Amino acid sequence: MKATGIVRRIDDLGRVVIPKEIRRTMRIREGDPLEIFTDKDGELIFKKYSPIGELADFAAQICESLRRSADSIAAVCDRDTVIAISGGARKELLEKAVSPQLAEIMDGRSVYRQMTGGSTLPVSAADERYCLSVAAPILAEGDVLGCVFFVTPRGSAPAGEVECKLAQAAALFLGRQMEG
Repeated sequence: MKATGIVRRIDDLGRVVIPKEIRRTMRIREGDPLEIFTDKDGELIFKKYSPIGELADFAAQICESLRRSADSIAAVCDRDTVIAISGGARKELLEKAVSPQLAEIMDGRSVYRQMTGGSTLPVSAADERYCLSVAAPILAEGDVLGCVFFVTPRGSAPAGEVECKLAQAAALFLGRQMEG
């Protein structure tokens, strides 16, 4: 574990302030849920909680169904990382941080569709060989939990209307699962 050299005291209500630098680096926003763990050495561990991450196996099955239906690379991410992918680019994208552009699409809460000759947005900042073709945010009880998206290699033709509708339907379905 990386030491930061920052010390914080617990207040009379048991609260600890996580320094702004750490929140920015770890992309922790106000209202984000955190899991708290302890280990045998007495360490406290705060971990970002991903409700959609709890459905990783289910998301993988949805990605496989989307891939078969559209014959394209399909993926699901939570707010921070790609949690499921099917149809290729698995090694390059699975468990990688999402790009700032994909995070912006999720924050915008609207469906993204790449247009012919339009700009290409990377899926992950770590690997810009793959671009977003379609992205549909997963919403549950008004909160953005993640995104269902189709991926194309840079320079490939954008996805069509079918992929757009499939991504929207899968995102709606996952959102409803999270609400239930």
